[in-house]
Amino acid sequence: MPETEKHAGKMRTVPVEHHRGRTRDGRAATRIHAILQDEIVRLQLKPLDTLNEKQLGQRFGVSRTPVREALLRLADEGLVEIYPQSGTFVSRIPRRALYEAILIRKALEATTVSLAIAAMTDGSRLQSLEDNQAALIKAAEAGDIPLFHRIDTEFHQLIADIAGYPGIWTVIAQVKVHIDRYRFITLPRTGRLDIVIAEHAAIIEGIRDRDDGAAVLAMSQHIGRMTEELDDIGDLDPELFIDA
Repeated sequence: MPETEKHAGKMRTVPVEHHRGRTRDGRAATRIHAILQDEIVRLQLKPLDTLNEKQLGQRFGVSRTPVREALLRLADEGLVEIYPQSGTFVSRIPRRALYEAILIRKALEATTVSLAIAAMTDGSRLQSLEDNQAALIKAAEAGDIPLFHRIDTEFHQLIADIAGYPGIWTVIAQVKVHIDRYRFITLPRTGRLDIVIAEHAAIIEGIRDRDDGAAVLAMSQHIGRMTEELDDIGDLDPELFIDA
């Protein structure tokens, strides 16, 4: 049965198949966006790599429409740059925007850890953090960087959930995409995983002791370490970054 939609102030009949087509394209665009975003964050797609609409359509078995929509979403996130006459390229990591994102995350996460202590009513939530820490250690021992990063991310999300303000994590997730890219560069460096594990342990200890000052300080030092590292990235590939 046909459906109607408003167009230019008038109602017009639109075949159901048309709506279904747009729905399929929307779902495909969401799937393609998620896959490409993950590949860019993990540096499987590196800065300045070319993204060809036709090739991506063939890869995912779709038309160019959902591919183009996915690329536009990535452009909105600052992960790709689209040049109409030249093509689409994976963006370099903007140093200034990265630094700003770290500052935002540091402030928000210092707040969530304080709220988590105030909201903690029993030991079950603390146990979830300790279980996460055990999993993090196993990932480090296995040298599994993607798994380590995922478990690390879950740790911070758990704290926001314990605090009772998961919306804060939603905001953090929106600004941390370049942070995630940067971390896939720094995590493989010698000793970095052990540092993260020790910093998480300090945060957990502060929460366990209900020591707001210690927990906030540990979280601030943990997130703030990335700004310190940014001042010492001369040994990293300059092609990965841009001063913006």
